Amino acid sequence: MDSKINVSHSISIRPLIVDDYHIVLNWSKDRTFCSANGWENNRNPEEIYEWWLNCVNNKADDFIRMGIEFNNKIIGYADLARIKDSTAELGIAIGESTLWGKGIGFNSALCMIDYASKVLGISTFYAETHEANVRSRNMLKKLGFKEISRIGNEEYLGSISLLIQYRLNIY
Repeated sequence: MDSKINVSHSISIRPLIVDDYHIVLNWSKDRTFCSANGWENNRNPEEIYEWWLNCVNNKADDFIRMGIEFNNKIIGYADLARIKDSTAELGIAIGESTLWGKGIGFNSALCMIDYASKVLGISTFYAETHEANVRSRNMLKKLGFKEISRIGNEEYLGSISLLIQYRLNIY
């Protein structure tokens, strides 16, 4: 059976809400998600709640975090960071690791790129991923991102991995 599912019409992005906290708390118990995203294991629920409140109430001019919904349930978040002029860095995190590899990240990225270009006038996107994160690398290539550098190292799934930087220009 094919692990891919038709998700393009089932994915949307929306503002974060406080009521998403209980789902985010579940992500914090997923060791694979935590390891892949630099989250500490066994974080205190109150600490996660405070972090989530900061995400929901974000007032930064150069950063936007939106919730990713799949079939009307929040399953991750999409970020635009370092927003300046017509550029931004794109980030995607799917909180439910059981949903990885099904095209959800790709379709979430498309949603965020569409939002950023139409609402914010972003035409140049940057992204960064670990060399060991083959799914993320393939997703970025499929989206049209081009590798521009390999600078830095960071832990990914328990091992040190080279960081790869990408750029996408849309017109």
